[in-house]
Amino acid sequence: MKNILAVIAIGATVLVSCGKSEKQIELEKQQAIVKYRDSIKLDSFKRAEVEAEKRRVEEQHQAELAAARRSSSSTYSSGGTVTTSSAGVTTTQAKKKGWSDAAKGTVIGAGVGALGGVLIDKNNARGAIIGGLAGAGAGYAIGRAEDRKSGRVQKKQ
Repeated sequence: MKNILAVIAIGATVLVSCGKSEKQIELEKQQAIVKYRDSIKLDSFKRAEVEAEKRRVEEQHQAELAAARRSSSSTYSSGGTVTTSSAGVTTTQAKKKGWSDAAKGTVIGAGVGALGGVLIDKNNARGAIIGGLAGAGAGYAIGRAEDRKSGRVQKKQ
């Protein structure tokens, strides 16, 4: 009986000593708040940059259309760039490369969903399949919305 009480006393001491103090918890909360505020600022800057880029591309596109209307034009594509020549004016615009946000969201959502499904469901295979499908669908929807915001995908009209 004395051995059991000694083990319980040692366990309780270890648990108490591993706990965080009030000051540590308060400091972590303050750091989290500062990080959140910084991320909001960065997000607003990113949105402003995206809007400025959209306006610049739209103005460039309008100028190209006006130049094409004024004179005959020739357009050719090679590799990853599209080059347009019109009456001495040549512009080059690179095509977007890499994964779209929808593809990234699908992959990340499927992985997280499968992991969550394994942790939640006792039948690991079934949980992974269901969670992966649900996560992939949610990730695709979120990524597609981001693609629309960035201008990579146009809304159907």
